[in-house]
Amino acid sequence: MAEEVAGHDGWDGVVLDEDFIRAAGTSEPSARARMLAARWRAERPEPQPWRSDEPPAGWFFSKARRRRWRRT
Repeated sequence: MAEEVAGHDGWDGVVLDEDFIRAAGTSEPSARARMLAARWRAERPEPQPWRSDEPPAGWFFSKARRRRWRRT
């Protein structure tokens, strides 16, 4: 570059201290959010109730959980 002096560039005088770093905002979505957004662009998800009357399949009433509960 014509503006650069031999061995020096525009970043030599910049100080990236803790205050500067903490003030910087982040706007990148998480990997999971990016994955779901890509999936949903191809095919919209089925509507799901926010709270369901049924527990997740096999979670609370699983056989292993019942066996552990009976032993105590």
